[in-house]
Amino acid sequence: MGMPTNWLALDKQLCFALYSASHAMTRAYQPLLAPLGLTYPQYLVMLVLWEQDGLAVGQIGERLKLDSATLTPLLKRLEAAGHLQRLRDTTDERRLRLQLTPKGRALRAQAAHIPEQLATGAGCGLDELADLTRRIAALRDRIHSAHP
Repeated sequence: MGMPTNWLALDKQLCFALYSASHAMTRAYQPLLAPLGLTYPQYLVMLVLWEQDGLAVGQIGERLKLDSATLTPLLKRLEAAGHLQRLRDTTDERRLRLQLTPKGRALRAQAAHIPEQLATGAGCGLDELADLTRRIAALRDRIHSAHP
């Protein structure tokens, strides 16, 4: 009979595997995003806007799970770089909407190669990354449902 599994060992912790993988992922993106002049959090904002332009700041915060105190400086830097404009909502002046500029829309074409470069750098294919992404997202959603 083998030794019992030590479930309290750091390397057995899913939370640590996800935490350390997240840090590794952020580091892997840095050289890929540098030519675009984007940080990783700015890239996430741009991904959301490339999917759907004209969103309200709150909608982007919900999508990225970021509060406005974290999001506002990111948006100001993206605006200063000429990638987006923050515009008052015509129906509710308290609300800011984000509109990509032509420069911000053009950046999408420059970013198109990033997923494939990331997969190559990780030594796996896009299909493998997509499968892993779906599984982690499903886990995240189950955890979120259990602990809202």
